[in-house]
Amino acid sequence: MDARRDILRDMKVWLLFLGIMAAALPLGAAIKTEVVEYRDGDTVLEGYLAYDDSKTAAKPGVLVVHQWMGLTAYEKKRCEMLAEMGYVAFAADIYGKGIRPGSPGEAGPLAGKYKGDLPLLRRRVNLALSVLKGSKGCDAAKTAAIGYCFGGTTVLELARSGADLAGVVSFHGALGTSQPAQAKTVHAQILALHGADDPFVPAEEVARFQKEMKEAQCDWQFVAYSGAVHAFTQWGAGDDNSKGAAYNKKADLRSWKEMENFLAEIFR
Repeated sequence: MDARRDILRDMKVWLLFLGIMAAALPLGAAIKTEVVEYRDGDTVLEGYLAYDDSKTAAKPGVLVVHQWMGLTAYEKKRCEMLAEMGYVAFAADIYGKGIRPGSPGEAGPLAGKYKGDLPLLRRRVNLALSVLKGSKGCDAAKTAAIGYCFGGTTVLELARSGADLAGVVSFHGALGTSQPAQAKTVHAQILALHGADDPFVPAEEVARFQKEMKEAQCDWQFVAYSGAVHAFTQWGAGDDNSKGAAYNKKADLRSWKEMENFLAEIFR
C-alpha cells in the first residue's frame, strides 16, 4: 500500500506539472496526434506523431525512442509534452507494428537482438528520424532525439552513426557500444542523463563512455543524479531502489528541465 500511495503521489506531482505547462500554452494551441505507419523493407513500423496544429510556422522536431517494452502510452505522453513545448515530436517504433513485449522476460531478448545488431538498430532509428523530418510542420534542419533506457542507448547509436541532427539526449540508457564513435564523425551534441546509483550501468562503463567521447572529440555533457537508479523517469517503476530500477521524482523533474535547456540551446 505504501508503494501504491507513493506512485499516486508522484502521478499527482506530474499532473500538477502538466497543468502548469498547459496553462502556459498560447491561446488557440491545439495538440494533434497521429498514428504513423512506415516501413523498413517488408517490416511495418507504427510510430506516433504529436504537434501543435495552431502554429503554421515550421517547428524543430524531436524524435522519442522507447524503452525495452516497446512504444507505449509513456512515450506517447512524452511526445505530447514536447508538442506542448512547441516541438513536433515523433515516437519511433524500433521493434515493428504490434510487437510489444508483455513482460521483462520477453523484452530482454528482444532488446538484446537490436543491441547485438547495431547496423539494424542504427538503420531503424535513422529511418524514424527521416519520418520525423518529413512530418507536417517539422523544420528538417532542426531536429534532435531523446530516448529512455533502451531508447537512450539507441539515440547514442544514432549519434555515433553520424546522423544529421542537432543533438541527442539519453535518459538512463546504457552507455557502452561495440562500435565506438570515431574522431570527428559525430555531428550531434550529446547529453547523457544518468542515475548515479544505477547498477546496470556501472562506473567502468561510464568511464569508457567518457573516454570515447573525449577521443572522438564530441560535444558532450554527462549529468548524474544522486540517489537515482535505472529507469528513474519511468512513472510506473515503483520506488524500491534495491530492485535496481525505480522512479525518482526529483531526478525525473531535474532531468526533464536539463533536456529543456539543452534543446533550447541547440535550436537557438
